[in-house]
Amino acid sequence: MIALARSRFTRGSRYLAVGAALALTATACAGGGGDAPSASPTATGAAPAAEGPLKLGTLLPNTGNLSFFGPPMTAGVDLAVKEINEAGGVNGEDVTVIHRDSGDTTTNIATQSVNEMLGQDVAAIIGAASSGVTKTVINQVTGSGTLMMSPANTSPDFSTWDDKGLYWRTAPSDVMQGRILGNVMVGQGAATVGMIVLNDAYGTGLAKNIRTAVEGANGEIVAESMFNEGDSQFSSQVDEVVGANPDAIAVLSFDQARSIIPLLIQKGVDPSTVYFVDGNILDYSKDFDKGTLEGAMGTQPGSFAKDDFKGRLESVNDSLKDWNYAAESYDAATLIALASTVAKSNDGAAIAAQLQAVSRDGEKCADFAACKKLLDEGKDIDYDGIAGPVTYDEKGDITEGIMGVYQYDGNNVPKPLREESGAV
Repeated sequence: MIALARSRFTRGSRYLAVGAALALTATACAGGGGDAPSASPTATGAAPAAEGPLKLGTLLPNTGNLSFFGPPMTAGVDLAVKEINEAGGVNGEDVTVIHRDSGDTTTNIATQSVNEMLGQDVAAIIGAASSGVTKTVINQVTGSGTLMMSPANTSPDFSTWDDKGLYWRTAPSDVMQGRILGNVMVGQGAATVGMIVLNDAYGTGLAKNIRTAVEGANGEIVAESMFNEGDSQFSSQVDEVVGANPDAIAVLSFDQARSIIPLLIQKGVDPSTVYFVDGNILDYSKDFDKGTLEGAMGTQPGSFAKDDFKGRLESVNDSLKDWNYAAESYDAATLIALASTVAKSNDGAAIAAQLQAVSRDGEKCADFAACKKLLDEGKDIDYDGIAGPVTYDEKGDITEGIMGVYQYDGNNVPKPLREESGAV
């Protein structure tokens, strides 16, 4: 494991960190970001004055192949804002939030939504969920001087993006998930692996790191069949992968899994040899007959959703049945609010300059109220999130991560199996 220098100040030049090597302990982790303005310590130092209430925007999917992500992620932000305002708000003002749809990469909805939010002078945009969608708008957002923080982007590309220090994320990169999933498949006895892969930054990033893990354990990738966003027919991909007779099949997709799963089962594939990722590890109890997915496994970044957190989410949305990235979304809104509090400013660059500081080396706290109390006492803080430890490096990536491993029961519901953690 390579230890990162623990500075109380914000990121230096991203380019100094580009060559950093990754090492696996039980797992591995990576991240995203660029250069940021210099920062002051969390509890001391002059800072700009606040400019009215902190206004957040969200760019989360209400439509498209990622629409199932929308409700839990939106609920995570709404819960954080609710609790922030109950604790007195940011710099004496209630936080406000504007929710807008991101769609997916088959539409131009994200650009339209970003235009609208920038026109309303949001300080920060939380999203997008899809790395592919983020790539279509990141330059527009950061180029305007607005902070962007994604709770779900996992593409390693963002680690070296020229983002002016304004892009951050609360989820670990695909380096971590891909290698953990590869290790899980090999650990279950798979010597050969086939992959059905969405041909975008998300799918190909995962596939690359699964390959690294499998081949590093002397296994073999015997098929890697691609499809594109917007495709609705997957028979050829399923035929190609099943025809290679792999010991395990990884489905690297979003909502397309609902069409791929029946095709795999019709081909006689044992569900216990099928593996999913965060983009499609969902409750399928209403989609398929009982037992369809029994024994299948998958991974999801972040700690398992605890009952207490689920109960709190129900206070803002009582119809949730999936929890994907709700915790990371909650953490994103809370971190932005804490950094704004320390900066005494709602300027995107000023907030970004304090994000690394509020995430490390101070006194531990796990929600806005507790952290704000410490700040009011003149103490430095170290926010640890609902999703797990949040410690930012110079690139705006978290340096520690938790990956949940799940297994499907007879009702086609993913159940927590174990958590694995990793660090850069």
